Amino acid sequence: MKKLFAIVAIVAAFTFGVTSAVMAQEDVATEQVDTAAVDTAAVEEEAEAETTEAAPVVEEESEGIFKTLKTKYIEGGAGFMSLVAIALVLGLAFCIERVIYLSLAQINTRKFTKDLAAKVAAGDVNGAIDFCKGTRGPVAQVSRKAMECLASTDRNDIGTIESTINMEAEVQGSYLEQNCSWITLFIAMAPSLGFLGTVIGMVMAFDDIQRAGDISPTVVAGGMKVALITTIFGIIVALILQVFYNYILAKVESLTSNMEEAAQELLTMCVQSDKCKK
Repeated sequence: MKKLFAIVAIVAAFTFGVTSAVMAQEDVATEQVDTAAVDTAAVEEEAEAETTEAAPVVEEESEGIFKTLKTKYIEGGAGFMSLVAIALVLGLAFCIERVIYLSLAQINTRKFTKDLAAKVAAGDVNGAIDFCKGTRGPVAQVSRKAMECLASTDRNDIGTIESTINMEAEVQGSYLEQNCSWITLFIAMAPSLGFLGTVIGMVMAFDDIQRAGDISPTVVAGGMKVALITTIFGIIVALILQVFYNYILAKVESLTSNMEEAAQELLTMCVQSDKCKK
């Protein structure tokens, strides 16, 4: 499943970048055509201008959010903004993978431990092991290790069972936090790429000033616009990934708490079992 998400993320990222470049070229071509049309129909526009001066402009208001974002994306530089988009796609891929994994690992811990305790109390330790194997999640895996120790003849003392539970809980906890470091990486990369775009935009602005020999707002506006747009998109991407990351951390804390609760119940079961060496 992890490989599938990685492949989908990479394909989506490159597709998004290529699409953005194509849209940028299309917009440039459209602007050239519109400019030619304006030059050839200048007289007709002047004649119609008198009748349309009082008419409200509704086209700008009717622009959708997607079109606005696409326009700003292209204005920020399709090539550089693609890096921010790739960070978003890859970060979301890891977030979705973690959310699915943690959601599948969540079970009703109290019901599980109650059913498991009934099997242990009845002396059916092998049935308890099969019950744990048929249940998903870290709580079931920790319980399976404890039941296997209880069913053995050389590891069924309470000290060995407790140490086995603790070690397996640490292993399962590491599985829960897997790939979270990649999410934090993209959270840090997104605004960093935005700030890098800010620096590049400032350099472009100073280059324009040097070529023009003038510091008028018109000369500076182009580079400053690129700087601000890239910074805004980088911060937005970081905020989106941060929301997912906090949700993932909450799920990890919930599962960790369930494992701790189940560990106490397991020790109680084993102590009360006749198969446990006191």
